[in-house]
Amino acid sequence: MYVRDVKSRVKPHQVAVGIGLAFAAVVALSGIAATALQWHDDSEVQREVFGNIPSFWRFAFYALFSILIVYGGVLFSQRVRNWERGGPDRRATTRKNVGRRVRDFRAGVYMKTLLRDPAAGIMHSLIYFSFLVLFAVTVVLEINHQLPESLKFLHGDVYRGYVAIGDFAGLTLLAGVLWAIARRYIQRPYRIRIKTKPEHALILGTFLAIAVTGFGAEVWRIALDGRPDHEKWSFVGYPLSGLVDGAGNLAGVHQAWWIAHVVSFFVFVAILPVTMMRHMFTSPLNMYLRDRERPKGAMKPMPNLMETELESFGASTVEDFTWKQLLDTDACTMCGRCTAVCPAHATGKPLDPREIVLKTGEVMARTGTPQVSPPIGLDPEITIGANSLFERITSEEIWACTTCKACDENCPVNIEILDKILDMRRYLSLMESDFPTELGTAYRGMENSGNPWGMSQSDRAQWTSKVDGVEIVEPGGAFDHEYLYWVGCAGSFDDKNQKVTIAMAKLLQRAEIDFAILGPSESCTGDPARRSGNEYIFQMLASANIETLNGMGVRKIITQCPHCFNTMLNEYPQLGGHFEVIHHSQLLEWLIETGRLDMTDARLDERVVYHDSCYLGRHNDVYLSPRKVIGSLGGVEIVEAGRNGTKGMCCGAGGARMWMEETIGTKVNDARAEELIATGASKVATACPFCYIMLDDGVKGAGAEDTVQVADISMHILTALEAGDARRDALLEAPAALAAPIASDL
Repeated sequence: MYVRDVKSRVKPHQVAVGIGLAFAAVVALSGIAATALQWHDDSEVQREVFGNIPSFWRFAFYALFSILIVYGGVLFSQRVRNWERGGPDRRATTRKNVGRRVRDFRAGVYMKTLLRDPAAGIMHSLIYFSFLVLFAVTVVLEINHQLPESLKFLHGDVYRGYVAIGDFAGLTLLAGVLWAIARRYIQRPYRIRIKTKPEHALILGTFLAIAVTGFGAEVWRIALDGRPDHEKWSFVGYPLSGLVDGAGNLAGVHQAWWIAHVVSFFVFVAILPVTMMRHMFTSPLNMYLRDRERPKGAMKPMPNLMETELESFGASTVEDFTWKQLLDTDACTMCGRCTAVCPAHATGKPLDPREIVLKTGEVMARTGTPQVSPPIGLDPEITIGANSLFERITSEEIWACTTCKACDENCPVNIEILDKILDMRRYLSLMESDFPTELGTAYRGMENSGNPWGMSQSDRAQWTSKVDGVEIVEPGGAFDHEYLYWVGCAGSFDDKNQKVTIAMAKLLQRAEIDFAILGPSESCTGDPARRSGNEYIFQMLASANIETLNGMGVRKIITQCPHCFNTMLNEYPQLGGHFEVIHHSQLLEWLIETGRLDMTDARLDERVVYHDSCYLGRHNDVYLSPRKVIGSLGGVEIVEAGRNGTKGMCCGAGGARMWMEETIGTKVNDARAEELIATGASKVATACPFCYIMLDDGVKGAGAEDTVQVADISMHILTALEAGDARRDALLEAPAALAAPIASDL
């Protein structure tokens, strides 16, 4: 946390106005220079700029364009003033992050994320890149227009190539716009259909008009010029000009098309700052600012709640968000990719991630000074009377989130949706005590018993009775083992996940890894408390764990729970806990690759599908390790669910949903289990205790428990290894059994 610099300085909204004024000045001076200097190109292969256009219309073009740019700059600056209402957020460009910022910007501008959906990606690329090329074509024409005769370059072969590029870009723009119109108004995918507004028709109509009138003006200009041979490189305009060659009043019709083209472009400039088209500027800016100081899987840090003087926690008003979170609302393209991958929305819950962004933007727009247009048109009956996020967002929406991060991961412009939801959860939990009743039980369990189930801490190490040689260490003394095996609450208390713990302990022993556990001295890492907004309980648990681990000198930690892994690796450093944390999938991968676990005789002649854990995958980008572990087994056939990797569907337990009832729509775990069963796999491999519980319940709910087995990757590996041991032992015993009767005969 740090306070905002209140010293007098240039504000971001003033910079926006300054940029608008600068561009307007360039346009105005360009018009004055062209009129005053009257430089012409005498080459036979070239085009006269403003040919057949009267001087008054030329003056009107430059004057109106300059005014529109100033107008746009002022309107855009008003949006920036609304972002300034937000709190601080360190997004400065430094030597350390400039490379990442450039890569993020480049990935966004190249539509890397958007192209994950090939059809939509190609369609947008046709519009986006074509428009950029046409804009560049216009700029090049104007630059050439300003140069003296000796420096003009747009003639001869350069001109021929220039017009060919312009026609190609115009043709692809037209194709992209027609595709977009068909997609929105004929094909009508759900995520697009539910947010289609009149402004979309205005935007697409404007683009269509720019493309059509551009070709119209070109066709009649070429016909008016007598269809010279060098214009054959205008491979669209030249053939069409033959259809109107010899028609009456070519000059007048050309002027009409030119005016229509200019007007359509002016409409585009006018609607740019007041419609969703503003994302042409805000989205690249948002992508550039993606990189931040905290790790991908970490929530925003909060001050020590026992010492802070803050009177409110979390976010309930626009000002409670950071300026970056408010910029997000204007960077949104309303594409709905976040909605399409949200497990809560897909199963009938009230949450729609896109609506969280848009509703935040609506409150910001209607309560700012000055007021600005909302991110997208509002229905007339919707009113916003106060600067409260909960004027538009309900607590039911906030609590439906599983914090799977699919919305963030699939957003093509890097909007941080999950942060907004978690900040609002903090307010609801800490300030209003507005949380599902079942969470109260989990809170009391974490606060009083050190785990959300409320089980006795003395039972944490009961599983060790089934595994010989597991050492339990007490806090206070020096930790003299290589690894601390952090079992976690589920691995300690849940019957299913105790099997995972036992399997993992046996694998560690088999690989001769020096490890120990804390047993009764281990407490919940605090992930369920933090993800449900109760920062107070999180800090209490995390601080105690960090003090214990630091006091013992622990440096390396093995976890089997991705939630423990993420919290200890990415969030404990916020409170002074710096440890080398490794997930058991990563450790098993290393043990197998280095030969510490000999997989020679390990076979699993089964069809296996791996379910991606959200907190291992999207929160920490660990996708390959679990797959490599399963792939190390002989005879295994690995298949993928339709939704996997970055688009993998959540099991439904994240964000403390493990301890909340699911009463609306289809249960997330049931929906995911059906997807996994549909692959035809006989085994489902998991790498998370919550996923194991939820998917096992889902498979049983589908009545498929006799044909599909759910188990952690460590259980699959141990089963295969032990089966291999049994086969090898049987082979070793067979010769002795055969030799016995021969010896007796002798």
